[in-house]
Formats: sequence, C-alpha cells, structure tokens
Amino acid sequence: MFIPNLLSAESGSESIVKARIIVVEDEPDLREAVAEYLGANGYDVATAENAAAARSLLEAQSFHLAILDIAMPGEDGLSLGRWLRSKTQIGIIYATAAGTALDRIVGLELGADDYIVKPYELREVLARVRSVLRRVPQPAAPQAAKIEAGARRFMNFGGFQADFDGRLVTGANGAVIEMAKSEFDVLEVFLTRANRLLTRAAISEAIGFVEDPESSRAVDIRIMRLRKKIEADPANPKFLRTVRGEGYIFSLPTGESN
Repeated sequence: MFIPNLLSAESGSESIVKARIIVVEDEPDLREAVAEYLGANGYDVATAENAAAARSLLEAQSFHLAILDIAMPGEDGLSLGRWLRSKTQIGIIYATAAGTALDRIVGLELGADDYIVKPYELREVLARVRSVLRRVPQPAAPQAAKIEAGARRFMNFGGFQADFDGRLVTGANGAVIEMAKSEFDVLEVFLTRANRLLTRAAISEAIGFVEDPESSRAVDIRIMRLRKKIEADPANPKFLRTVRGEGYIFSLPTGESN
C-alpha cells in the first residue's frame, strides 16, 4: 500500500514525517467519508465543520495540507484560505460546486495549489492530495543537521536570486519577494528549463497537476502572478515570454545561472 510521507530535504536523510491534513467541510457525511478514506491511505486527518472550528485547529496544530469547502455557512472557504495563506505555506485544495468556474479562478488567484469539483470521487481527492503533497516543503525537523551553505542550490536571473532548497526568491536589494508555493513551483520549472519552449501541458505535468480541463487556465493564472512579481513591465515581459499558440519560454542570458 502507498504510505504517504514527506522526506527531509537534507541529502541522505531518511527522516519521515507523516503528512497531516485538515478537511473543512460542512456536510457531515462527506466530511467523514473524505477523512476516513484519506486515513485509510495512511494520512493523519483532522476535520472541522466550519471556518471557526478550522481556525482553532490550525492555530493549535501544524498541517501540511488543507481541503477547504468554498460554500460554507458563515465564513466561506475562500476567506479561510486567504487567512491561512497569509500565515503559512500549507498546501490548499478548494472544493467547489460544479459550474462555479469563478470560484475556482478566484481560489487560484488567492494562492490555492489545486481545486476539486463536487460531486467528486474519493479516488480523485486522493490523487490531488498526493500531487499537492509532492510539492509541499517539509518543515525542518528540530534535530536535523544543518545544510551546508555550499550545498544549497541557487540560480540568478536579472536582479533576482532563487533559492531552490529554501524555496525563496530575493530581489537585487535582498528583499524577499512574497510568492505562493504554487508560484514558486512554476518558477522552478522555468528556471531549470530556461530558454526552452514549454507547453501548458508540459508545465502542468512538471508541477504535478492532475489532468483537468481547467489546468491550462490554472497555469496561465500562475504565470500572470509571477510576471507581476519579477517583471518590470508585466505587459512586456523580459523573462517569461509567451509564444502564441505554443506555450511559454523563460529567457535567461547565456552564462547566467546558479
């Protein structure tokens, strides 16, 4: 059976952390079904029936991923996700009703890592959870050995520096560029494949998106957000160029690398 875990980023480390997930859903039967199914597949799962209960859990415990229903009484899932994203880089999957494309787009713009449309199959939930968790950085273990500075992977582009191991981007003045985990995922794909044409399908596959009719739109939204953060003129990008009808190219001058 597949045993979900997150391996330490340290070289040679076998430290394993069992992935913890919180399911926030106001429908009791669905909430318990998702929790039971994910638990049976090896995850540590907690549940909350509304945003208030979720906030209490999230402030008291640490989680790797949250599955948030958008349409809940009181505070909705989008608001809860916005609050969560302002405090942590936890993975976020939104659950949205069929036909509400606007909710999905807003969720992605708020920094969600994925979404799932109701009614859904539990196997699809598991596939999306696995996909997102592959991209969630594990918090450093308290007794883990420190990574030597020379072992970290960096890449410079323009006046920016990307720290792949720290999943951090800094500007020319050393200031940290605030970036959602999903945005860094896309940036890393481009930087490690600089000066190559990448289709939307190739980008989706590289970041672990489950095949979905909305996946191309999701990629475009992340690229739009990236341009606002790394381009002096997002409308006329220097780095992240569009090749009409084909995809995107991240232009990096020869010799500029990590």
